[in-house]
Amino acid sequence: MSETPKHTPLYDLHVKLGGRMVPFAGYAMPVQYPAGILKEHAHTREAAGFFDVSHMGQAFLDGMDGDVAAAFETLAPGDVAGLAPGRQRYSVLLNDNGGIMDDLMVARAAPALGQNRLFLVVNASMKDADFTHIETKLRGRATLARLDDRALFALQGPKAVTVLARHATGVEALAFMETGVFDIAGVRCFISRSGYTGEDGFEISVPAAAAHQLAEKLLAEPEVAPIGLGARDSLRLEAGLCLYGHDIDAGTSPIEAGLAWVIAKRRRQAGDFPGAGRILKELAEGPARRRVGILPEGRAPVREGAEILNEKGETVGVVTSGGFGPTVNGPIAMGYVVSAFAAVGTPVQLMLRGKAVAGSIAALPFTPHRYVK
Repeated sequence: MSETPKHTPLYDLHVKLGGRMVPFAGYAMPVQYPAGILKEHAHTREAAGFFDVSHMGQAFLDGMDGDVAAAFETLAPGDVAGLAPGRQRYSVLLNDNGGIMDDLMVARAAPALGQNRLFLVVNASMKDADFTHIETKLRGRATLARLDDRALFALQGPKAVTVLARHATGVEALAFMETGVFDIAGVRCFISRSGYTGEDGFEISVPAAAAHQLAEKLLAEPEVAPIGLGARDSLRLEAGLCLYGHDIDAGTSPIEAGLAWVIAKRRRQAGDFPGAGRILKELAEGPARRRVGILPEGRAPVREGAEILNEKGETVGVVTSGGFGPTVNGPIAMGYVVSAFAAVGTPVQLMLRGKAVAGSIAALPFTPHRYVK
């Protein structure tokens, strides 16, 4: 018997706004609002979209004996020790086989939040497993404090900075992947200039008790509209960004996934991260398969699980994410193919409801990233 989905602090607001609620990662979340997915997607690309991402996991990791970043580097391949206070990185937790246990954001906490402290944001579906893994592996070196009493918003789009600057003085000065502590209506918030849509924007961690009040303030701005999971997915797919459990999982290496850039040069030289044997071998020799973009011909979207065939009809891969790209104005997909078929422009066939549809390997992202420089 399935468990009743949990509610984020904004559940009642989603219902009030007409959100169509669906189960997602153990939570009841809005998949869309009355405007519909296409309009929500376009609004985010043109103005500012408000996303409730409170289902994701937030935590502080505090050092006990030595630098907490050095401890965390035993679990992930990035240069966390080199992060300046207030700076953030996208990273991955690795298992001993070099597979991705989860992707996450890790920030060296701003000085106002304490010394020798990291701020972590992990995926909703993996947060319990992630936090248990981190606590177990780093016992005696670091302590993890879950922030289950905090909500998380994302404000994304070209007008997000204009909107947020009205409420958080100085937030416009944040650089991409920089964090800080700001007051919004007297409420202390942790804000990072980041997001998962390919647009400029912010993620805003707020006390759960103040979440409804602050969300309504932002939604009252003329540039802002609420955005559900449907448009969140089409936005990240156009931006060529991975969804955990679909495009990456515990069997996928960062090299296969096109995420070699998360492995810092210093870490490659030292080989001091989980699964380094496999990963360094793939870096040197190339992986057997690669994540690619795919452009199906016609108008019908090709969905996750569809086989990818070569021109002889032989299976060479599988689609891991697929749908309609509103900005692209056509179907788009991502998946894995045997490396020999990964070059941009390679013709492929995609199985759609039992029939082969022509397509080709495409460069990622499908739409240019517009992060602030």
